[in-house]
Amino acid sequence: MRWPSPPRARLSSRRSDMANPWTGRVALVIDGQPHVLKLTLGALAELEAGLGDDSLVALVTRFEGGGYSSRDVLALIVAGLRGGGWRGTAADLIAAEVEGGPLAAARAAAQLLVRAFTLPEGEAAS
Repeated sequence: MRWPSPPRARLSSRRSDMANPWTGRVALVIDGQPHVLKLTLGALAELEAGLGDDSLVALVTRFEGGGYSSRDVLALIVAGLRGGGWRGTAADLIAAEVEGGPLAAARAAAQLLVRAFTLPEGEAAS
């Protein structure tokens, strides 16, 4: 299901609605356009394929320890965008302007990992 984009006039007041942590969604504004990022199973598989010999566990470990690279951030952002329905590639983001800069991109990447691999409070693993 594709989520409709909120009307432009209400974008700033509804931006938090786009990032629903219970469904793993994270909001990020790129080149002035709001995007919903989500690490779906397909997006995770694409991300893992792009990591080559590296693993998702190693990626998570780097983020947990603060030793991640801009390559890690870009790979997660691209995977999240693709999971949210975007059809671009990493090359499409080379000159893109992320609202909040590299720090906001890194924060969004970290949130994607947390939301993809953490159960909501009160939920137990079966």
